[in-house]
Amino acid sequence: MAGRKPKIDRAELARLVAEGRTVAELAAHFGVSESGILQAKRAAGLAKPMLDHGRAIPWKLDRAHYQSGPATNLRNLSAIAQGADIPQVKINTALRWARRLVDGGLDIDYDREHGFREIPAPEGGGHIAAVLAEAVAALEKREGTAAPGEPRDNG
Repeated sequence: MAGRKPKIDRAELARLVAEGRTVAELAAHFGVSESGILQAKRAAGLAKPMLDHGRAIPWKLDRAHYQSGPATNLRNLSAIAQGADIPQVKINTALRWARRLVDGGLDIDYDREHGFREIPAPEGGGHIAAVLAEAVAALEKREGTAAPGEPRDNG
């Protein structure tokens, strides 16, 4: 016999995850480690994909700036671009913020001492324009239409 018999029944795991059981509860239920549960959830397609916000937030943020408006909006735009399901109010807020900057010819910069600041955008649009474009493209692809507030191209 090749390998050992799996200890975790995928159907039961899916049912318990849907009930909202924690990783610790699942580990105790199946008699395996929490790491084993995380591996089983990934293998069964039950784990949320990890989002990488490195492109949207290329700076190493000071802890004091993690929850600032710009950091939150950049994370939300990044999540949109990666296809995450986030509340419409967060989508609207992030899009409105980024469009205000782009329409005003502004970009964003960051330093750990002072946090985020608005700066004149370089020719071609800059960082915010690029992050916004990725988010809008993802929304259009997902919805098969123009993003909220964008004109439809019916040609």
